[in-house]
Amino acid sequence: MRLSFSSLSLATALLVSTPAFAQDAVAPAADAVAPAEATKSAEAPQLILAISVDQFSADLFAQYREHFSKGFARLLDGAVFPSGYQSHAATETCPGHSTLLTGVHPARTGIIANNWYVPGIGRNDKKVYCVEDETNPRSTSKKPVVSSDHLKAPTLGDLMKKANPTTINAAVSAKDRAAVMMSGHDTDAVYWFDDNGFTTFEDRKITPAVEAENAALTKLVDAGAEALPVPGYCSAADRPIKVGDFIVGTYRFPLTAGDYKAYAQGPRLDAATGDLAIRMVDELGMGKDAVPDVLSVSFSQTDRVGHAFGNEGVEMCIQLAQLDATLGKLFDALDARGIDYAVVLTADHGGFDAPDRLDQQGYPAAKYISETLTGDALADAVSKESGVVAPQGKLLYGGGSSGDIYLGAGLTGDQRKAVTDALVAMLKANPEVDAVYTADELKSVPLPHGNPQDWTMLQRVRASFDPERSGDVLMMTKRGVVGIAHPGPGYVATHGSPWDYDRRVPIVFWRKGMAHQEQPAPVETVDIAPTLASLVGLKEPAGTWDGRCLDIDGSQADTCAR
Repeated sequence: MRLSFSSLSLATALLVSTPAFAQDAVAPAADAVAPAEATKSAEAPQLILAISVDQFSADLFAQYREHFSKGFARLLDGAVFPSGYQSHAATETCPGHSTLLTGVHPARTGIIANNWYVPGIGRNDKKVYCVEDETNPRSTSKKPVVSSDHLKAPTLGDLMKKANPTTINAAVSAKDRAAVMMSGHDTDAVYWFDDNGFTTFEDRKITPAVEAENAALTKLVDAGAEALPVPGYCSAADRPIKVGDFIVGTYRFPLTAGDYKAYAQGPRLDAATGDLAIRMVDELGMGKDAVPDVLSVSFSQTDRVGHAFGNEGVEMCIQLAQLDATLGKLFDALDARGIDYAVVLTADHGGFDAPDRLDQQGYPAAKYISETLTGDALADAVSKESGVVAPQGKLLYGGGSSGDIYLGAGLTGDQRKAVTDALVAMLKANPEVDAVYTADELKSVPLPHGNPQDWTMLQRVRASFDPERSGDVLMMTKRGVVGIAHPGPGYVATHGSPWDYDRRVPIVFWRKGMAHQEQPAPVETVDIAPTLASLVGLKEPAGTWDGRCLDIDGSQADTCAR
């Protein structure tokens, strides 16, 4: 049934010509769109712009918000929730993105990790990727045939298209798992970066908009580029940190001609993602009528910079300055097209710095995870302790940076009990492990509710637990233990823990004319979908969401009462 929406009244200041693509737009500066000039409307926006910044922790947001002057700065005039939570324990990209527009925790989305194991599957590594169709014979965990099949919950875009098929639901990211998790199942266009250009599902073809963006980025990479500028406020972070036999903390992202790998690891790919988002708006005709559309944009490079260099060096400072400019360009382009749009910006998870830098900054207890907690080492030790030898494949899969550990296939009931008992005892005795749970324990725990900062460790793990996909034993490492056993160039820091530096993320809403508010009380990323649903007048049955609608207008108006 078609949702009924009235025509939207646009301010005359937005009656400007529409350029073909983002880079051609000449739009007003971010500070030109002031609340005092705006026309406040209770009607639905023409476009929902859902933005995720991968690995953008609440700590990074607090650290850099005073320096933002472009896109981020505009959002700070909206509804700011600086203490948002990815409430669950499995703080990885795929689970985090799965919560953003479904409004439910990973226990209900079924996305319990970036990868999980199926010991009985007919492939050597037994690993399944979160957006993979593993039934396709051409698919492998390292080169998957991308699919949304594993996502068990509908996204906001799915529900809006079900209510009105003329809604456009589209997504773009450098990462396939981010774009797929935010857009869902019923999509009009989904793109991600693969090796040297943006691509899509194997049963679809890239469109002229994507071809144009790929041509533009190819031209840039082939020509190369100088190092990126360092803002003055980055000076304190600009110092070398030794990690093993290499250095982080001073890199400025020069681009050698033809080096697609370097391009894919730095801020320039975020800029291309933003440019492609505008090309998609033009090509798909998004925001052109009173039926709201959904555009999901996940910027991946904060995560890649965080992994490669840590989050407290000059590299992250440069990255966030560049992303601020990219966001500003995106918003200005939408303004130039006269689109009434509502923005939400958040993150899939936070992140932790490299222990080598943390040691110099007041946290000497931070450390890389020990080899003893990796899958193979655990399997050897458990086999010796229990006397059980794997009849096929490995005795255990997982461990290390993953909290889920799976027992190998072909074990008898008695063998499974002996292996589980030995594994649990071994993990509980390990000084790097904070908590250990078996799948049988977690099955009887109810899904948690209430303020997420108060959740016990058991509740955080339960919010990530799916009995069909989670491990047989789940371990949570102690605060400060970084889930990397062997750091090296390109991988010195990570996330994935149940601790607040990985769980806490900002959540910010903005729409022209809304009254500003700053609300420090804890909220959750599962609150985003019901909040946006209220904005577009979408009514869903009780129990659809794990989250709640947030009143995002700081005035007496109640955005949840529509």
